[in-house]
Amino acid sequence: MTGRADPDGPGTLRLGDTGPAVADLQDRLRHVPDIYRDGSTDGRYDAGVRAAVARFQLWYGITGDETGVYGNDTRRALESRTANAGSGEAGQGDDDRRGEQG
Repeated sequence: MTGRADPDGPGTLRLGDTGPAVADLQDRLRHVPDIYRDGSTDGRYDAGVRAAVARFQLWYGITGDETGVYGNDTRRALESRTANAGSGEAGQGDDDRRGEQG
């Protein structure tokens, strides 16, 4: 990556990225019903992760980031719905997030 700032914010994840931050994203996506069902948590931002992020953005009305890109707006929305996921405490927020959908 060059020295230019990412328009979607620092820490932005997108297709082709790898590592623990992507694995955390995958884990969080799995905790939102019907977004990334049975998705991998292998730390690779592949087409499946991109599609899940785009689905999450569409369903929850997130427009501040490029479609399928995990930028600041998408991160805030996903983290607010999966407060305990991705931190080794997966599963503790499941009942709360189901109520949000409706």
